Amino acid sequence: MSLIDIEIYTKDDCHLCESVKDVLMSVARDYPLRITEIDITKDEKVYIKFRESIPVVFINKKREFIYKVHEITLRKKLDKLINYQGEKP
Repeated sequence: MSLIDIEIYTKDDCHLCESVKDVLMSVARDYPLRITEIDITKDEKVYIKFRESIPVVFINKKREFIYKVHEITLRKKLDKLINYQGEKP
């Protein structure tokens, strides 16, 4: 089963970011995810791009969520990706 790449753009002391990370960790028990957290404060260009919109979640390089991640919606998106690849969770 292929890994699905998840990137979350975040920073310290961000309560929305913590909520999104909790949802991602919960869903990761059921799906083959590779989750990468990117701290926007580590790169000035990244900070300028995302400072007003974190957290931002990309799935396989495509921006899918801003501010919040609803678990049901995330699961539907992941199911669609897995089914597209001809695999089942």
